[in-house]
Amino acid sequence: MKHNMKLLILGSGNIGSTIATLLSQYDDYEITIASHNEKSLKKLKKSFKKVHVAITTLLIDVSDSKLLKKEFTKVDVVVSALSYYYNIEIAKVALKAECSYFDLTEDRATTSAIKKIANDATKGQVFMPQCGLAPGFIGILAYGLSHKLTKLKSLKMRVGALPLYPTNQLKYNLSWSTDGLINEYCNPSEVILDGKKQEVMPLEGLEYFNFEGVEYETFNTSGGLGTLCDTLEGKIDELSYKTIRYKGHRFLIDFLLNDLNLKNRRAMLKEIFEAEIPMTQQDVVLVFCSVIGYKNSKFSQISYAKKLYGKTVLNQTFSAIEMTTAVGICTAIDLFKTEVLPQQGFLTQEDINLDIFLKNRFGVYYEEK
Repeated sequence: MKHNMKLLILGSGNIGSTIATLLSQYDDYEITIASHNEKSLKKLKKSFKKVHVAITTLLIDVSDSKLLKKEFTKVDVVVSALSYYYNIEIAKVALKAECSYFDLTEDRATTSAIKKIANDATKGQVFMPQCGLAPGFIGILAYGLSHKLTKLKSLKMRVGALPLYPTNQLKYNLSWSTDGLINEYCNPSEVILDGKKQEVMPLEGLEYFNFEGVEYETFNTSGGLGTLCDTLEGKIDELSYKTIRYKGHRFLIDFLLNDLNLKNRRAMLKEIFEAEIPMTQQDVVLVFCSVIGYKNSKFSQISYAKKLYGKTVLNQTFSAIEMTTAVGICTAIDLFKTEVLPQQGFLTQEDINLDIFLKNRFGVYYEEK
């Protein structure tokens, strides 16, 4: 794709605005950010004007499929930075408008539906969900590390977005989508055990590990593996994804979800979380991945462990979870734009080469010290 790429980003929240800001550093992207929230758009427009960023804003109702199609036909790529439950309908409209589609969803059912939609993609049109951190970069990392061994035994993926200064009993602050967080805590998790794909319950599989002198806990959550179970089934004995939290978090979440049965009253749980757990921009993202197997005839282990922090871009400061999530999707879009990725149909994170990702102008964030 030689020309400037025209993008429409749906969602003017923290992640949507971070994606727009990162892409706007380069003049080969023409960006429109759309939302139903007029107040949010005005605030964004004012902040972009201060740093001389040429981003167009658009007030739109995402439930109006005719209006969406009209706007989608004007762009090359649509990016959904909305909650997962909007994405299936948005992807259907993108198919009709013949533009490509990227999102950040962790929801497995949504991804399966988008995969079916992508079967009818036209030439030059791709559908690539799960492009954030987990799912997203962690899948690219894990699949990349797996290629460094000749025979695989186990692959462990662990990710956590944590407050730098926890003060409540949960030792947690909200830093991204509450809907996505609840979805991950309540839905079954995919794993591979004994070479076969299986489902396990969320919050189970409690483990502890030490990282740079701090002890954390990890437990099963839904969605972080992306499509890796399908890709690696029959090729590896064990594959798992778990969320990292400070010790004690899982016990209290289990009490809320199971003892108080709030897993079946998600609207109430969301209201409680958003009313009583403060947001924070002062966070850290932990990424840990370890693959065990054989390198030729030698039993070997290769691991990646990193703490990632927030960053200032164009005089705007973004949190660690905003950066790690936005970098994932910006890199995927950039690699599609430069035709490094396939140019038609459904794309997975495994389609992205790890070394190419880390050398990309956005992906280098994951290598910075």
